[in-house]
This record gives sequence, structure tokens and C-alpha cells, in this order.
Amino acid sequence: MNSLNKTVKTSILSASQETLHKKSTPISANLGGRNRQPIALISIHGDPDVDIGREEAGGQNVYVRQVGEALAKLGWQVDMFTRKIHPDQPSIVQHSPHCRTIRLKAGPLEYIPRDELFEYLPEFVTAFQNFQAKEGTNYPLVHTNYWLSAWVGLQLKQQHNLQLIHTYHSLGKVKYQTVAHRPLIAETRLAIEQQILEQSNTVVATSPQEAEALRHLVSQNGHISMIPCGTNLDNFHVISKPEARLKLGLDPHESIILYVGRFDPRKGIETLVRACYQYQKTTGRRFKLMIAGGSDANKSDGQERRRIEDLVKELGLTEQTYFPGQLSHNILPLYYAAADVCVVPSHYEPFGLVAIEAMACGTPVIASNVGGLKFTVIPEETGLLVSPQDIDGFTNAINRILTDDIWTQKLRKQASVRVSENFSWAEVAIRLSDLYRRILAESIMDERLLPRSRSLVVSEVTAIPPTTSTRKVS
Repeated sequence: MNSLNKTVKTSILSASQETLHKKSTPISANLGGRNRQPIALISIHGDPDVDIGREEAGGQNVYVRQVGEALAKLGWQVDMFTRKIHPDQPSIVQHSPHCRTIRLKAGPLEYIPRDELFEYLPEFVTAFQNFQAKEGTNYPLVHTNYWLSAWVGLQLKQQHNLQLIHTYHSLGKVKYQTVAHRPLIAETRLAIEQQILEQSNTVVATSPQEAEALRHLVSQNGHISMIPCGTNLDNFHVISKPEARLKLGLDPHESIILYVGRFDPRKGIETLVRACYQYQKTTGRRFKLMIAGGSDANKSDGQERRRIEDLVKELGLTEQTYFPGQLSHNILPLYYAAADVCVVPSHYEPFGLVAIEAMACGTPVIASNVGGLKFTVIPEETGLLVSPQDIDGFTNAINRILTDDIWTQKLRKQASVRVSENFSWAEVAIRLSDLYRRILAESIMDERLLPRSRSLVVSEVTAIPPTTSTRKVS
């Protein structure tokens, strides 16, 4: 697509909005004083206060937490709403004086796979409204994350005078192209993903590729603002490889290949394992493969981990493969820095936070040539891009990075520079803050980012389906 502006006005936030940030203040609030404008970030299945790497805990959790804390530093009162899944979880977690996670009861207090959560969303809406009433708080702006939260946001927008922003994190139209069987909730998800694009004030795409996918696959209507994800540059930064390996007790001379993320078939871990096997078979070189992340063994990603462990054993890679489990953000930078290469073999990624975390630590990235990874990784400059599920392609890329020392050192330097110049959470928060300010200002002037009928409502397809259909996966 030559231009995303041919059929609809698309907002690409730029440095000019930073001027707006400096000159304007949020509506009805003095952000520098005691009275702060409250805003709500909703992430129903992605708890901002859980350990990353656990089941269904990944980039979305990081995004909401980091954006929330950064927005609070800019002067907003940020409440991040998620679903409570255990009685022992605190209902409110205070991250900073003006940023907190709020867990609402919606359905049983237990983990429920995301494809089975839809029937409990009306309870979440009610719990959200009850919380507002109890606290005496009115949220004039709500930023939803993932399609489940989008449904909640659409209901709130119908019932209250609020402005609605949405970030997808995953797109059903893309996901369902890579799975053999669609869950029964699929059609409902696709309908809601179209509605949120057409009925929200704006959708935040995290890469130009995601914005283009939304136009091609979802709808030509609606407003899109392109604001990338970021990373915590205070935490993820360049550490010397010898220093990192010394702290982790790793061999200073061994080649290390790293994967970080959830255990999910769509993450492409099998492709990486088979590529490592082929690399060893064709070159005879030794290496260590570290596969970090994962959840409890009885969860679905635990099942995927066992499948990968069985594959590792079958291919004779057990001795050189290490599963360190969940890694805190305090220790994760050491693993990135210790690795010779970080591989992101996902079938699809709207953005790919792991890639920029690794690059921030000066580690070259080999990634699938899909989605936002085509935006974050610059081929031949910060790493390499390979077609998804291309075992030969990943094998050749691994071989190239592990054998060309001079070029790899160049990649390390350029990777860290690219992240520091383009992907900080502080910059992301400034752009989001400017977007929020503008939308709130336009709402007071009774304007809209796009002219559309006030009669648009959530269509019948988004009604709660029977319990029996949402609790089953075909």
C-alpha cells in the first residue's frame, strides 16, 4: 500500500506533537499538581503485575505496565484494570503514587484460557462500573488492549461519555491463517476487531506493517495512529559479553543461541530447535541453546514446553539445551548480553518486544520476516530476517552470525543504537499522552477524529454466545 491516507485519514504521530505536549495540559486537570486526570488502561487477560514468561504473559503485559508507569510520570492518574484469577491476588497493587493495577472479579477466581473468557465480560463491565461508583472516579478516556478488552470498551462507550483508544497486540485475521482449527469464538472476535477499528476514537498500531494489515484485512474505515512499542533503556542496555557470562556462570567461549518468550506453537520454537539440530549436523560446531520462559507444567504452555523438550531429546540436543524458566527483568538483560544471537522465530508478531530488548543489550537478532519484526529488525544492520518456519533459512542465519565475528560486532553496535534512538517507553508515553490530550480536547469541542454516525452501536454478533460454545475449542 503506497499510502494509508487514500481511503481514510490516518494519524502518524510525529515530532510536531511533542510541541503540543509541551504547550498543552490535559482537560480539567492540572497534571503538575494534586488534581490529575484519571485514565483507565484495560487489559483483561494480560495482568500488568505478573511475571513475564508465564502462560499468556508476554508483550501485552509489558506494554500495559510500562506505558502505565510512564504516563503516570507525565502527570496522569493511571489505573490499569485486569481480571483477578486467584483469591490470594491483591485486588489493588500500587506501582507508584499515581499508577496502580486493579484486579476485578469476573467469573471464577481461576486461570481461564483467553478463548474461553468472553462469557464473563459482562461481569467485568459491571465490576468496572461498580469500582468507578465506589471510588467516585470518572474515566473520560479508556485505552483497551486485545479484543476481549475492546468488547468491554465498546460497552462502556455506549453507556458513558468516554473516549476509546485501542491496541490490538494480536490480530485474529492473521492468527487464524496459521492455525489448523479455529476456536468457536473466532467469528465473534473478528467482528469485534472490526467494530473497535470503526467505532473507537482511534486504534494505535505499533508498526507500519500492523497499520497496513488493519487496512487490508479488517476495515477501510476508522482511524489509525502509529505509535511503536518501547523498552526500558535503564534496564535493557549494553553489557559486555564476558561480564554477563561471568555473572551467569556460563562458558566464556561457547556459542550461545537464545530464545525468550512464551511456549506456544505460534512462537516457532520448533523451527528454532530443528534449525539448531541442522546447524550442528552440517557444521559439527558445538553451541548452547537457551530457551527461556514458560509457565506451570499443567498449563497449556507447559504442555508445549514438554513437547519441545521431547523434540530436543529426539534430536539428541539435550546436553546442549538449557531451559532456565521464567526470567525476571533484573536478570534477563544478562541473558541477552551473554548470547551471541537472540532468535525470534514467531509465525507472526504485531511488534516483537523481545527483539528490541535483545538489540538494546547489543545482541543481534534473527527474526521471522513478519509483522512488526520487519519494522524493528533492520536486515544486515541489526540482525537478519528469515521466512517463518524456514528451517534452512534459520540454520544459515545462525551459521552466518556465529562465524562472522567482525560483522557480528558491527551488528551489536548498530542494534543498541537503533533501540536507544527509536524505542524508549518515555518516548512512547509522550506520544500517547499527546494523543490522549488531543482526543479529550476534541471531545470537549464536540468534534471527532473521523466523522461517523452517532447511531453506530455494537451489532448483535457481539452478543454473549451460549456458555457451551465459548467453553469449547474445536
